Amino acid sequence: MDIKPVVLEGQYVRLEPLQPEHLPGLCDVGLDPELWRWTPTIVRTPDDMRAYVRTALLWQEQGTALPFVTIERSTGTIVGSTRFANIETAHMSTEIGWTWLGRRWQRTAINTEAKYLMLRHAFEVWGCIRVFFKTDSLNERSRTAIMRLGAQQEGVFRNHMLTHTGRIRHTVYFSIVNSEWSQIRSELEAKLQRL
Repeated sequence: MDIKPVVLEGQYVRLEPLQPEHLPGLCDVGLDPELWRWTPTIVRTPDDMRAYVRTALLWQEQGTALPFVTIERSTGTIVGSTRFANIETAHMSTEIGWTWLGRRWQRTAINTEAKYLMLRHAFEVWGCIRVFFKTDSLNERSRTAIMRLGAQQEGVFRNHMLTHTGRIRHTVYFSIVNSEWSQIRSELEAKLQRL
């Protein structure tokens, strides 16, 4: 697995490597408290977003993450962020997560195509044998979106972490493995053509 910053581009979305200069655009769309409702940490201020970006870039330096800004191609607007994380080159696996989109762009082709581009990169460029996703057990919208991608639920990590409110979070894990990718790729491509 050759982990290095890369641009992933489709018809609706462009994923660019996250950079500090993206901070104003991320703040424009990402300081909505509802976006952070189910996350362990919360981003409320430009300083919070700066720390979020700093952490993502630190993980990239450490070789465990590859963060992106999510850009709507038709307007060139930054609409959110996502990343590869928990990259395990020895085990040929990665997580796709830390995904958020401004409310205006939720339930559009943006997220589906971004996940498609990331899955294709993970399986076809990196040669991953497993890509996984995780979400708060209470986040029904996220769980449904992950299953719509074709991922299989693996299980629930009970009392997995504390959220910013102190609530104990149970985390649901999902995955797609390399033997499933060909079929899932065809289904996602067909879904994108219908959008």
